[in-house]
Order: sequence, then structure tokens, then C-alpha cells
Amino acid sequence: MIRSLLFAIAFYGITTVMAALYLPLMVLPRAVFRKMCLAWVRIMVGLIQTALGIRYELRGLENCPEGAAIYAAKHQSAWDVLIFNLLIDDCAYVLKRELYRIPFWGWYVWRVGSVGIDRSGGARALRGMVEQAKSLLAHGRSIIVFPQGTRTPVGEHRPYLPGTAALYLGSDVPVVPVALNSGVFWPRRTFRKSPGTITVEFLPPIAPGLNRREFLKQLEAQVETATTRLEQEALERSR
Repeated sequence: MIRSLLFAIAFYGITTVMAALYLPLMVLPRAVFRKMCLAWVRIMVGLIQTALGIRYELRGLENCPEGAAIYAAKHQSAWDVLIFNLLIDDCAYVLKRELYRIPFWGWYVWRVGSVGIDRSGGARALRGMVEQAKSLLAHGRSIIVFPQGTRTPVGEHRPYLPGTAALYLGSDVPVVPVALNSGVFWPRRTFRKSPGTITVEFLPPIAPGLNRREFLKQLEAQVETATTRLEQEALERSR
């Protein structure tokens, strides 16, 4: 508990100072501002390692394509929102558009170039999301999407939403499924975190050409099977 408390104090203290310093820097070109924001990400990941004792390991890097792709990742904790910025160069997250309204953080997420979606917008919103993603992919930027739309606690199941299938069908690039077990160490909506090693595993990419149903079935099978395995590994190591 002490570790979690110290982390929270350092996290909010550093973030408050850096958020204020970054505000005038929004006028800089996007690529420059993004590099500035990456400094905060690196500091936070380092703080997580030193203060909380949470480290990470990567598997399956050979499954990451050379060019831009869509990475469909399991989402279990706030840690997931940080780490892909360091793993995938100049990636763009798919997120709820209303998050842009959050002072400072939301403004900066918008400025670095994310894919915003209006969840209440139905089919029209999906089309807009796909068009945004296609533009970014054409410029060599990979897309990070959480297929279940929100953090899913360890051992629970949430449906895979149609947004990821829309991206797959509308973009002629592979989708790389990603499994992880971050929720074992950083559970959803809990203050206390546990030390350990998070595993992020990139699974074999799904090539374009499948229909919606086949794609979602394959994506869910790959991610859920690998995630269960990684969760069990983490729980066994922590005993």
C-alpha cells in the first residue's frame, strides 16, 4: 500500500507540473509536441518500475509488420494506455471523443493525433473513425485499438465491439492481436498495485480478406486464449 501511495503522490505531482509546462508547447508542430509528450510517458513508465516494482517483458515481436498496421490489444489497466506509445513508433490510439474535453490530458491526446470516435453516433461515427484511421495509416502511423472498448478485469469477459471489425474491413492492412496480463498487477479501479512483470505478447497478424464474422471470431480466439495463458503464468509466479 505504501508503494501505491508514494506512486500516486509522485504521479500526480510530476504530471501537474509537466501538464502546465506543456500547454504553451501545443503551438509546436505535431511531431515535435509528440516527442515532448513521450518524455512524460517515459518518466511515468520509469516511475511505475521504480516505485511500484512493475516491469514488463515483450514476446512475439517477430509478428509486428514492417509498415503501419492495426494493433488490437487486450485492455486491463491504465498501464496499457501508456505502454504502446513506447512500443509502436508514432502510434495513434482509438478513443472516445469526449476524452478530448478533459483539461490538459485530453487536449494533449488530441494534439498528438489520436482517432476520436463518438460512441453515440452509430454507423456514421464508425465511418468517420475508419476514415481517420485510413488517413493515418496512409502516412505510416499504426493504430492502437482496444476491441472490447474498456478495461476488462482479469477472468471476466466482455464482447468484442464492431469498431475493430470496421477498421479491419475498411483498411487494407493486417491486424496484430495483442494479449497482456497487466490487470494481475494493476487491477481496474483499485488503488493498490502489486509488483511483478507484465507480459505483452504480439500474436500472429490477421491478414486482410476475412469477412466481419470470421475476423472477430479469429481475433477473439487469439487474444482471449493467449491472455488466459499469460494471466495464469503471472498468478503462478506471484504465489
